[in-house]
Amino acid sequence: MQYSQARENGRQDEKHQRGIKNHSPRFYSFLGLTLPTNWFYLPLILCLGLCLSSCGNPSPTQSKIDPSSPKDDETKITFSGIVFEQFDEVGRPIWKVKAKEAKYTTDKQVGQAEKPEGELYQDGKVVYQIKAEKANIKQDGKQLFLQGKIVATDPRNGIVFKGNELEWRPQEDLLIVRNQLNGSHKQLQAVAQEAKIKTREQRVEFSQGVVAKSTDPQLQMRTEHLMWHIQEEKLFSDRPIQIERYKDNKITARGQGNAAEINLRTQIATLKPQAKLELIAPPMQVTSNSITWNINKENITTNSPIRIFQSAENVTVTANQGKMKIPENTVYLTGNVNAVGKRSQSLKSNQLTWYLDKKLLEAQGNIIYRQIEPKLTFQGETAVGNLETENIVVKGGNSANSRVVTEIIPQEGR
Repeated sequence: MQYSQARENGRQDEKHQRGIKNHSPRFYSFLGLTLPTNWFYLPLILCLGLCLSSCGNPSPTQSKIDPSSPKDDETKITFSGIVFEQFDEVGRPIWKVKAKEAKYTTDKQVGQAEKPEGELYQDGKVVYQIKAEKANIKQDGKQLFLQGKIVATDPRNGIVFKGNELEWRPQEDLLIVRNQLNGSHKQLQAVAQEAKIKTREQRVEFSQGVVAKSTDPQLQMRTEHLMWHIQEEKLFSDRPIQIERYKDNKITARGQGNAAEINLRTQIATLKPQAKLELIAPPMQVTSNSITWNINKENITTNSPIRIFQSAENVTVTANQGKMKIPENTVYLTGNVNAVGKRSQSLKSNQLTWYLDKKLLEAQGNIIYRQIEPKLTFQGETAVGNLETENIVVKGGNSANSRVVTEIIPQEGR
């Protein structure tokens, strides 16, 4: 009679649950019955199990209480073939996790599951598939928590996240994976302490100790905060960032700035402010408040004041703006250009073209060339020469009034 009544009560509870608009979590596994997993009902399930056990196997003697037995709040119940489910207000699934076996701890409401796997849903569609060897599962109707070696895969774009903690907040459209996070995708791989994923927008926010590597272009980025817009194929950082450019597995350039935007599709990176780019060949340092780096074409452009230091010749050049074509070893500078050599010799002009291979400067407009030893100054409209060897030819313009002005300053004591 108790068994029949229990089955009937189970059916009534199930019907009652179906009538509730906001469905509560459910699991399926108890003597063939379908029962609600609202953790409030667990004592009822436990009592039902005890009643059935008493009817089926009556004990001839009363069991003694073991003083060393665990307290009630430490009791664990083991289920086989368990399913954790949650639905939204219109009955669409928002998560479903199956496990081969799970232990339920009444005080913590945690299912210690063996080989759990399942799906996370957004708007009734699967946005992530999750699995683990072992995991602690906790659900409160609004959030799902997993602890263990978790693997989460987005079937839409193939991105895979691995970590030791997973938190799913469907009402916020937010998936959090943290604790030794590792994210992998055909376009990008990253390690960090935490990743916050907006599932609808397909955007990822990495934080704390971020090291990201892109495959095309071949870059390695280090920062404390990196945002990845997966569909737009863009990376953003609002913190200091370091970027290393590789070609044939060798570093060709290093960039840094207080913020960055990297377009993986066009292979263009923008560093700012306090941007710096260091080239390996030719050995040069480029600094500016904003640098646009075309990684594919190997061009550098800035519309902000720029400073270039060439270590081989010990030449420093400043200007209002500039552009460098790395494959051609050519630099183009405009506005208040000032090139200074290692002996403080200088060449000022409106425009300057610097041929790095030839060690040749071509300057135009308001030329002023100064030399320290011997002290002299040339003024003109154009200049051509080698600043390191102080072999500079200054010329006047094409007009009749254009001429070269030479100033020689005698040295004292001679």
